[in-house]
Amino acid sequence: MTMLTVDGIHSYYGTAHVLQGASLEVGPAEVVGLLGRNGMGKTTLVRSVCGMTPPDLRAGTITYRGEDITGLASNVIAKRGIGIVPQGRHVFGSLSVEENLTVVARPGPAAGGWDLAAVYELFPRLEERCNSRGHNLSGGEQQMLAIARALMTNPQLLVMDEPSEGLAPVILGLLRERLTELKSTGLSILLVEQNLGLALSLCDRLSVLGEGGVVVWEGTPAELDADDRLKATHLGV
Repeated sequence: MTMLTVDGIHSYYGTAHVLQGASLEVGPAEVVGLLGRNGMGKTTLVRSVCGMTPPDLRAGTITYRGEDITGLASNVIAKRGIGIVPQGRHVFGSLSVEENLTVVARPGPAAGGWDLAAVYELFPRLEERCNSRGHNLSGGEQQMLAIARALMTNPQLLVMDEPSEGLAPVILGLLRERLTELKSTGLSILLVEQNLGLALSLCDRLSVLGEGGVVVWEGTPAELDADDRLKATHLGV
């Protein structure tokens, strides 16, 4: 059974037909990267998977662990076990780090799972800043908090939208280390990224979203890295 199957979805913002038949899959314990130029619809796909509106999902199906979740409300989808790290982080600025984490917490498996101790082990800096307000954190700290907050819901699939956006190189290196640790836990991840190097190092498979809001290429990181024409045409690198 696949963890997530997106099959031919068509999503709109008003009359703008952004996704015109996009499809991809994420398997158990697999990290799949979604790449593409700005404006191709990557965030639209994330929002469609997570039940957010807009966009308006008008056709196609989204299946999570064998269950059709097409059109379900975002809170219902979250309770099914899909966690999201949104683009722009969107931490709760007036709450402390610890309050950001505990306010969304849901119990995990009887043994193990993500709790405060586990996310502080993954992100020790958050424990140091546990009493600081969200709006007082640096960009890197806010990104760590956004990831940790999603983990506190104990998801079985983590959807991450541009986690490297706006980060300084040294912080990006730290994020890469932490995401590599997270991958080793066997969590299924859909990673939407502009940073090709990060995607190549983390992902098991890659999909490229092109003109018309469709996936124009799928393959391994090694295959993409070796295809200069594809990278130039669809990624601008």
